[in-house]
Amino acid sequence: MANLTPEQRQLVEQWAAAGANLNQIQDRLRTECAVTLTYMETRLLIMELGVKIQDKPREAPPEPKPEPPIAESDTQLDETADSPEALPQSALKVSVDESPPPGAIISGRATFSDGVTVQWFMDEQGRFGMRGPAPGYQPPAADIPSFQAELDHILQLRGF
Repeated sequence: MANLTPEQRQLVEQWAAAGANLNQIQDRLRTECAVTLTYMETRLLIMELGVKIQDKPREAPPEPKPEPPIAESDTQLDETADSPEALPQSALKVSVDESPPPGAIISGRATFSDGVTVQWFMDEQGRFGMRGPAPGYQPPAADIPSFQAELDHILQLRGF
Protein backbone atom coordinates (compact mmCIF):
# COMPACT_ATOMS: atom_id res chain seq x y z
CA MET A 1 0.00 0.00 0.00
CA ALA A 2 1.07 3.57 -0.43
CA ASN A 3 3.38 4.92 2.22
CA LEU A 4 1.75 8.24 2.91
CA THR A 5 2.75 10.57 5.68
CA PRO A 6 0.12 11.47 8.27
CA GLU A 7 -0.16 14.91 6.63
CA GLN A 8 -0.82 13.33 3.22
CA ARG A 9 -3.43 10.99 4.71
CA GLN A 10 -5.11 14.00 6.29
CA LEU A 11 -5.11 15.77 2.91
CA VAL A 12 -6.82 12.77 1.31
CA GLU A 13 -9.47 12.82 4.04
CA GLN A 14 -10.00 16.57 3.52
CA TRP A 15 -10.31 16.19 -0.26
CA ALA A 16 -12.88 13.41 0.14
CA ALA A 17 -14.83 15.45 2.70
CA ALA A 18 -14.84 18.35 0.23
CA GLY A 19 -16.51 16.11 -2.36
CA ALA A 20 -13.55 14.93 -4.46
CA ASN A 21 -14.05 11.65 -6.33
CA LEU A 22 -11.44 8.90 -6.69
CA ASN A 23 -10.04 10.33 -9.93
CA GLN A 24 -9.63 13.76 -8.38
CA ILE A 25 -7.93 12.34 -5.30
CA GLN A 26 -5.60 10.29 -7.49
CA ASP A 27 -4.72 13.38 -9.57
CA ARG A 28 -4.17 15.57 -6.51
CA LEU A 29 -1.92 12.96 -4.89
CA ARG A 30 0.20 12.98 -8.04
CA THR A 31 0.32 16.75 -8.52
CA GLU A 32 0.39 18.01 -4.93
CA CYS A 33 2.17 15.17 -3.10
CA ALA A 34 4.26 13.58 -5.89
CA VAL A 35 2.66 10.20 -5.10
CA THR A 36 1.63 8.15 -8.12
CA LEU A 37 -1.06 5.53 -7.48
CA THR A 38 -3.21 3.48 -9.79
CA TYR A 39 -6.96 3.90 -9.58
CA MET A 40 -7.23 0.60 -7.70
CA GLU A 41 -4.48 1.60 -5.26
CA THR A 42 -6.29 4.88 -4.64
CA ARG A 43 -9.51 3.00 -4.03
CA LEU A 44 -7.80 0.65 -1.59
CA LEU A 45 -6.22 3.64 0.17
CA ILE A 46 -9.65 5.21 0.61
CA MET A 47 -10.96 1.96 2.05
CA GLU A 48 -7.94 1.63 4.34
CA LEU A 49 -8.45 5.16 5.66
CA GLY A 50 -12.16 4.51 6.16
CA VAL A 51 -13.00 7.59 4.12
CA LYS A 52 -16.40 7.83 2.48
CA ILE A 53 -16.54 9.29 -1.01
CA GLN A 54 -19.60 11.51 -1.25
CA ASP A 55 -21.94 10.73 -4.11
CA LYS A 56 -22.87 13.77 -6.09
CA PRO A 57 -26.63 14.24 -6.37
CA ARG A 58 -27.88 13.23 -9.77
CA GLU A 59 -29.80 15.71 -11.80
CA ALA A 60 -33.40 14.83 -12.28
CA PRO A 61 -34.19 14.03 -15.90
CA PRO A 62 -36.31 16.64 -17.64
CA GLU A 63 -40.01 15.97 -17.61
CA PRO A 64 -41.08 14.49 -20.95
CA LYS A 65 -43.47 16.60 -22.97
CA PRO A 66 -46.88 14.99 -23.35
CA GLU A 67 -47.20 13.29 -26.71
CA PRO A 68 -50.51 13.11 -28.55
CA PRO A 69 -52.03 9.65 -28.04
CA ILE A 70 -51.95 7.19 -30.91
CA ALA A 71 -54.52 4.60 -31.81
CA GLU A 72 -52.69 1.44 -30.80
CA SER A 73 -49.18 0.10 -30.51
CA ASP A 74 -47.90 -1.76 -33.56
CA THR A 75 -46.87 -4.80 -31.53
CA GLN A 76 -47.66 -8.18 -33.00
CA LEU A 77 -48.79 -9.83 -29.76
CA ASP A 78 -51.69 -12.00 -28.66
CA GLU A 79 -55.04 -10.27 -28.33
CA THR A 80 -55.22 -11.61 -24.76
CA ALA A 81 -52.28 -9.43 -23.74
CA ASP A 82 -52.64 -6.69 -21.17
CA SER A 83 -54.73 -3.78 -22.34
CA PRO A 84 -52.90 -1.05 -24.27
CA GLU A 85 -54.25 1.46 -21.72
CA ALA A 86 -51.74 0.02 -19.22
CA LEU A 87 -48.84 1.08 -21.43
CA PRO A 88 -47.61 4.64 -21.89
CA GLN A 89 -48.94 6.21 -25.06
CA SER A 90 -46.64 8.04 -27.47
CA ALA A 91 -45.77 8.25 -31.15
CA LEU A 92 -43.52 5.24 -30.60
CA LYS A 93 -44.29 2.02 -32.48
CA VAL A 94 -42.62 -1.27 -31.53
CA SER A 95 -43.00 -4.55 -33.41
CA VAL A 96 -41.62 -8.07 -32.96
CA ASP A 97 -40.13 -10.08 -35.82
CA GLU A 98 -41.66 -13.51 -36.47
CA SER A 99 -38.21 -15.04 -36.83
CA PRO A 100 -35.18 -13.28 -35.35
CA PRO A 101 -31.89 -13.09 -37.25
CA PRO A 102 -29.10 -15.60 -36.46
CA GLY A 103 -27.63 -15.05 -33.00
CA ALA A 104 -30.73 -13.28 -31.64
CA ILE A 105 -33.45 -14.89 -29.54
CA ILE A 106 -35.91 -12.06 -30.14
CA SER A 107 -35.85 -9.02 -32.37
CA GLY A 108 -38.06 -6.39 -33.88
CA ARG A 109 -38.33 -2.84 -35.07
CA ALA A 110 -39.06 0.44 -33.32
CA THR A 111 -40.19 3.65 -34.97
CA PHE A 112 -39.55 6.68 -32.79
CA SER A 113 -41.40 10.00 -32.76
CA ASP A 114 -38.80 11.49 -35.11
CA GLY A 115 -39.91 8.97 -37.76
CA VAL A 116 -36.66 6.95 -37.66
CA THR A 117 -36.98 3.16 -37.57
CA VAL A 118 -34.32 1.02 -35.91
CA GLN A 119 -33.88 -2.71 -35.49
CA TRP A 120 -33.64 -3.96 -31.90
CA PHE A 121 -32.60 -7.42 -30.74
CA MET A 122 -31.57 -9.51 -27.75
CA ASP A 123 -28.85 -12.12 -28.22
CA GLU A 124 -28.58 -15.56 -26.61
CA GLN A 125 -26.68 -14.09 -23.64
CA GLY A 126 -29.41 -11.55 -22.87
CA ARG A 127 -27.55 -8.56 -24.29
CA PHE A 128 -29.69 -5.90 -25.90
CA GLY A 129 -28.66 -4.22 -29.12
CA MET A 130 -30.02 -1.69 -31.57
CA ARG A 131 -29.08 -0.91 -35.16
CA GLY A 132 -30.02 2.52 -36.44
CA PRO A 133 -30.11 3.89 -39.96
CA ALA A 134 -26.79 5.67 -39.41
CA PRO A 135 -23.91 5.15 -36.98
CA GLY A 136 -24.37 7.17 -33.81
CA TYR A 137 -28.14 7.61 -34.15
CA GLN A 138 -29.75 8.50 -30.80
CA PRO A 139 -33.52 8.20 -30.38
CA PRO A 140 -35.33 11.23 -28.93
CA ALA A 141 -34.83 11.30 -25.15
CA ALA A 142 -38.57 11.64 -24.56
CA ASP A 143 -39.15 8.30 -26.36
CA ILE A 144 -36.72 6.27 -24.25
CA PRO A 145 -39.01 5.64 -21.22
CA SER A 146 -41.88 4.59 -23.49
CA PHE A 147 -39.59 2.35 -25.53
CA GLN A 148 -38.20 0.70 -22.39
CA ALA A 149 -41.70 0.15 -20.98
CA GLU A 150 -43.00 -1.27 -24.26
CA LEU A 151 -39.97 -3.53 -24.69
CA ASP A 152 -40.25 -4.73 -21.08
CA HIS A 153 -43.92 -5.51 -21.68
CA ILE A 154 -43.12 -7.43 -24.88
CA LEU A 155 -40.35 -9.43 -23.21
CA GLN A 156 -42.59 -10.33 -20.25
CA LEU A 157 -45.34 -11.53 -22.58
CA ARG A 158 -42.81 -13.65 -24.46
CA GLY A 159 -41.45 -15.21 -21.26
CA PHE A 160 -38.10 -13.43 -21.03
